[in-house]
Amino acid sequence: MSRRLQLALNVNDIGEAVTFYTKLFGTKPAKIRPGYANFAIAEPPLKLVLLENPGQGGSLNHLGVEVPDTGTVEAEQARLAEAGLAAVEECDTTCCYAQQDKLWVQGAPNGESWEIYTVLADSPTFYGEGHGPECCGGPGGHTGQPAQAETRCC
Repeated sequence: MSRRLQLALNVNDIGEAVTFYTKLFGTKPAKIRPGYANFAIAEPPLKLVLLENPGQGGSLNHLGVEVPDTGTVEAEQARLAEAGLAAVEECDTTCCYAQQDKLWVQGAPNGESWEIYTVLADSPTFYGEGHGPECCGGPGGHTGQPAQAETRCC
């Protein structure tokens, strides 16, 4: 897998949003869970993530870049540090129904959140064991923000 852009949107109604985006992109979701869906769109290469947050529909949740492996996450961490951009790592974390290694880039001029991540495995739960909305927000409250500053762990 090469890199692909991720766009995470807040939606008022997950079912209505899935129906619309299935028609728009001509493909079914790769994953559907309560309050959550994602599309792995081949053309244009896009990971579209829908997070049900009633009252927040139509707003950006966060942006991201999906990369092929943990080594690429580590290389991006080093590149961003050299460029003077702060990044918070979350390694071996469960979020969005997937076990991931990721980092969050902080300091975008307009406050938008960017994550660079790789999926390690599927997960039956939105969060990891012992975590809840404080971890990364979750359906109905996903903030698109890292849980907390962590030290390098990947």
